Amino acid sequence: MYDVMSPRAEEFISDDEIRESLQFAADNRGNRELILGVLDRARAMKGLNHRDALLLLDCGLPEVNERIFALAREIKRRFYGNRIVMFAPLYLSNYCINSCTYCPYHRQNTDIPRKKLTQEEIAAEVVALQDMGHKRLALETGEDPKHNPIEYVLESIRTIYSVKHKNGAIRRVNVNIAATTVENYRKLKAAGIGTYILFQETYHKKDYETLHPAGPKHDYAWHTEAMDRAMEGGIDDVGCGVLFGLENYRYDFTGLLMHAEHLEAYKGVGPHTISVPRIRPADDIDAASFSNAVSDDIFEKIVAVLRIAVPYTGIIISTRESQAARERVLKVGVSQISGGSRTSVGGYTTECRHDETAQFDVSDLRTLDEVVRWLLEMGHIPSFCTACYREGRTGDRFMKLVKSGQIANCCQPNALMTLKEYLEDYASPETKAVGEHVIAAELLRVPNEKVRRIAVENLTAIEQGKRDFRF
Repeated sequence: MYDVMSPRAEEFISDDEIRESLQFAADNRGNRELILGVLDRARAMKGLNHRDALLLLDCGLPEVNERIFALAREIKRRFYGNRIVMFAPLYLSNYCINSCTYCPYHRQNTDIPRKKLTQEEIAAEVVALQDMGHKRLALETGEDPKHNPIEYVLESIRTIYSVKHKNGAIRRVNVNIAATTVENYRKLKAAGIGTYILFQETYHKKDYETLHPAGPKHDYAWHTEAMDRAMEGGIDDVGCGVLFGLENYRYDFTGLLMHAEHLEAYKGVGPHTISVPRIRPADDIDAASFSNAVSDDIFEKIVAVLRIAVPYTGIIISTRESQAARERVLKVGVSQISGGSRTSVGGYTTECRHDETAQFDVSDLRTLDEVVRWLLEMGHIPSFCTACYREGRTGDRFMKLVKSGQIANCCQPNALMTLKEYLEDYASPETKAVGEHVIAAELLRVPNEKVRRIAVENLTAIEQGKRDFRF
């Protein structure tokens, strides 16, 4: 039975409802009148339910698909402007007791060297990330109560926040660790985390259990209900995601939106972010062995329809994707990207990439400076802003500001000020020149005259050596 308000995973993610939605979309993929009706409703920019969104995803009418992409671009401009939030992952440990068949950290893998960072090594990694210019991290670790207990994670968060090197500081630590208890989520909240991130991998229960044959992650309900427990533990912002390519993409796309609908209905606020990774090769994992691989064309449309369906939610793409693939999806919906990433444990403190402890192969190997300049040259504003989290604009408070359109009065100047910090402290001369030109042009687009005046004053102060201004 499908029940969006149920606390039970198999009811708010109903296999029957997904299959009925898949059949509905397949039956109507050429129904022009019906699809245009959905598209007209979507123009209100208040989102779509999972069935209507799947109909847009399955639409087989080329001229209507052009309208779908155009609306996605319009919605992205409305809520996010041309701002792109920057972050980097930080891998603490690859010890893991799960048996995930798509991840090289699985416990049967005896070839991969196992490594866990000490607090001193974590501090060194943070210095390296700060010297690149990063302000926002996503903490990653395998599930292993012996090697990676919650106390280790909490101590690591304290270490990350404590490191201040030159003008560097990590201002927001998002956490991507295994599903845990309400008590542990309360501890993470008290430690000052930003977003709690957990990928579902796939919403297909039977395939989920096959892909996770052993270990705590085998429990589908425990994993799928984790966001509810996180919110019960006081965490305002949660981030969902699936690993596209494990299951039929239509199935997981529908489950992902059903999960977002459940959180909105049951907890009062939907996901802060949605991540869209695709299966990648790594160590003993051959991506070609997964028959549900998603093409670049389909991937672009998934992102576009997600942007239409959940207009207020950040969409994240990592360095799993190539420069070309990232460029395509930036235009239609992505609002956060990583740059200069290392997916190996201790990878930032080595000059060369040593990927023997990496979770997946990185496709975009450019430095953060190269990524920033690329974004600037495409007309984007690379933003290192963490102001909303630090000002208490999280959860439903953040969503109310976004839905009202008022968040732009904060986001635009904050993006420009944090970009200015990056240009002054870390950028190459080429990147700085492009960035200064972009800041000058974008200041003219700040709608509120008082905000614009204060932003100009703060930008001048940043040139003079002061840091950390925010609206």
